[in-house]
Amino acid sequence: MGRTAYKNNNLPPRLRKRTRNGTDYYAYDLGGKPRKEVALGTNFLAAVERWAQLEKEHSGLLVIKEGPTFIDLVHRYVKDVLPTKAPRTRQDNLKEIENLKKFFGKPPAPLDQIRPLHVRQYLDQRTKDGKGHVRANREKALFSHMFNFARSVGMTDAENPVKGIKGYSETGRATVYVEDDAFEAVLKEADQPTRFAMKLAYLTGQRPGDVLSATAGDIRDGFLHFEQSKTGKKLRIEIVGELKVLVEEIQAYRRVKNVIHQYLLVTETGSKLTEGALKGRFTKARAAAGVDIKGFQFRDLRAKAATDTTEATGDIRQAQRQLGHAALSMTEHYTRQRRGDAVKPTK
Repeated sequence: MGRTAYKNNNLPPRLRKRTRNGTDYYAYDLGGKPRKEVALGTNFLAAVERWAQLEKEHSGLLVIKEGPTFIDLVHRYVKDVLPTKAPRTRQDNLKEIENLKKFFGKPPAPLDQIRPLHVRQYLDQRTKDGKGHVRANREKALFSHMFNFARSVGMTDAENPVKGIKGYSETGRATVYVEDDAFEAVLKEADQPTRFAMKLAYLTGQRPGDVLSATAGDIRDGFLHFEQSKTGKKLRIEIVGELKVLVEEIQAYRRVKNVIHQYLLVTETGSKLTEGALKGRFTKARAAAGVDIKGFQFRDLRAKAATDTTEATGDIRQAQRQLGHAALSMTEHYTRQRRGDAVKPTK
């Protein structure tokens, strides 16, 4: 069995982290004398996935404890359930788990002793500064899923403590529609990389992260290919019309900047346009245009694309396919609630 970690002990069993020259390196501790380790690289998500595989291969190392705690559940859930989820969901869940651990993991709460009162206390503590209500709801939902998993694998027979605990109301952005004049105003003030990003997001209807991850290699056979990070859904968007013009402009810009990597959206220096950089650039352009922050966020371009596609074609199913929604009801949420149904007058 591997030695007990004396630091970074918030990591799963046998997953080790070391920092060299400012870079974190992960390894799987096989134990033994001399101690052996399997290098897992520098990417935490990839390291956790590989750790889960190695845990299964070396299951003899696992020790079953009496009275499993929330931390025991975290380790089991990260190993068995998280790898089955989409990459973006895994990333979000890992952040949510860290917040849950601050309350249920210090000290580790026995699963059999967690009560609805404790869930309520967590929600109250999570939102005590008047913010974080949406994130608290997501964390509550994840906790419930984790607890049900614990029940299914025999870690506890206790009733799910989330049952009967009401979350916070969410208004969301279901009624926000970006009008053409607001879109054009921000576009006019934006720098070139941001204009490319805005147009690509609008014309494809894809999420910001997926737009920024698009590469030159995704352009094949007259289509721009996407694999949505949130759902894993694969899409092919035909490169015609305004999208064709945009793609040609982006490719020409890449050539001028002597770009050697594959990412389509780049900065003035030719480096990849990151989500953080785009956020700052977009915020600056929006402020210069005098557009209300609540009236236009970058992510709203996906809903604008769905709404405009529906109105242009008269067929909401076209928008459903463009967005990659499995259920038509989700697309309706993106369109009708934002601009309202188009109806005829009485006479």
